[in-house]
Amino acid sequence: MGEVIQFVSKAERERLRLIREARAMYDSVFPPADPVGKQSDNAPVVVNGTWIHRGSEPLS
Repeated sequence: MGEVIQFVSKAERERLRLIREARAMYDSVFPPADPVGKQSDNAPVVVNGTWIHRGSEPLS
């Protein structure tokens, strides 16, 4: 009943699409860091571009 419909121009939709696409590309190159408390003890870590594996899992 009380719905509000807002007009969004084609240019604004395109701008928002480009921003989403750029964010996705950035996140694929620089993944967002997990909070320290959330990271698993066996999760690999990247140090100076090298993957460091912790835990007892064998590397393949």
